[in-house]
Amino acid sequence: MSALIFSLFIFVLACFIGFELISKVPPTLHTPLMSGANAISGITIVGALIVAGGVGGDLGKYLGLAAIIFASINVVGGFMVTDRMLEMFKKKEDDK
Repeated sequence: MSALIFSLFIFVLACFIGFELISKVPPTLHTPLMSGANAISGITIVGALIVAGGVGGDLGKYLGLAAIIFASINVVGGFMVTDRMLEMFKKKEDDK
C-alpha cells in the first residue's frame, strides 16, 4: 500500500511540475518543443509496450494500452504540427 501511495505522489508531483513548466513556455517556442517531444513520446511508447506485455495483472495491461494510445496520439499530433510548420517555410511555385 505504501508503494501505491508513493507512486501516486510521484505522479501528482510530475503532473504539477509538467504543468508549471509548460505554462511558462512562450507561444513562439511551442512548435519547436513539440518536435522534440516526439522523441520522448517514442520512448513512452516503448515503455508502455513493456508494461502492457510484461505485467501479469489486467489493470497493468489496460494502463499500458491506455499509455500506448495516448503516446501515439501525441506522436502523430506532433508530427502533424511539425509538418505544418515546415510547410510555412517552403517556397511556393508562383514565387520563383
